[in-house]
Amino acid sequence: MTDLPLHRFASFDGAEIVWRETGEGRPVVMLHGFFSDAQTNWIRYGHAAAIAARGFRVIMPDLRAHGDSAKPNDAAAYPPDVLATDNLALVAHLGLTDYDLVGYSLGARTSLRMLIMGATPRRTVISGMGYQGTIDAQRRGDFFRRVLTEIGSFERGTPEWFAEAFLKTSGGDPKALVHILDTFVSSTDVELAALSRPILILCGEDDQDNGSAQELAQALPQARYQAIPGNHMSAVAKPDLGGAIAAYLAA
Repeated sequence: MTDLPLHRFASFDGAEIVWRETGEGRPVVMLHGFFSDAQTNWIRYGHAAAIAARGFRVIMPDLRAHGDSAKPNDAAAYPPDVLATDNLALVAHLGLTDYDLVGYSLGARTSLRMLIMGATPRRTVISGMGYQGTIDAQRRGDFFRRVLTEIGSFERGTPEWFAEAFLKTSGGDPKALVHILDTFVSSTDVELAALSRPILILCGEDDQDNGSAQELAQALPQARYQAIPGNHMSAVAKPDLGGAIAAYLAA
């Protein structure tokens, strides 16, 4: 799957958003995490293939400032909720009216923002995200801003050092990615309580990076929580993530 063709469209402001897709059947839009991209989050470890094998058309955009999508350095290109706006535009561009939605970490928060802004997927999977990271979107903002602006200054083995190493592995552009931090919008309890569509809250059993996934499930009226092995980083590399997503969507 490393050679999936690139598809492109101009988002609401003309920025080019790139996506890859595989499989045939019911569409599912899958959004990756911060510093990552579709290749790293969904393709490399077999999750896209596992989901496609269950009869899905797997659509995987690279978020703005990530992967092969546009990486403008101008702060004006990063208004609040821009990632949700981009992906609502992608859904409209593809003419999707009956589809599923999946997000990991930043992609999970973006998926929730899409729901709040009017997206109507049949089912949604929110993975690698907790309640605190949803209602306080800037909760880890200082950490990531430091990683992006103080590259090369971190002691080996620290959380900042590991984050910088992942950034280098993914080839991220720090000058573009730092603007993403300014686009984060926190969701309210009232907004979460109004989301009545079925949602699976899927999280590594050792993942507390974005707070409590169990609390997030309790804040959503039609959500259930499921644990998978791993922490915030290692869960992505295990087949349980793709297997759990595929099983939920295909049920």
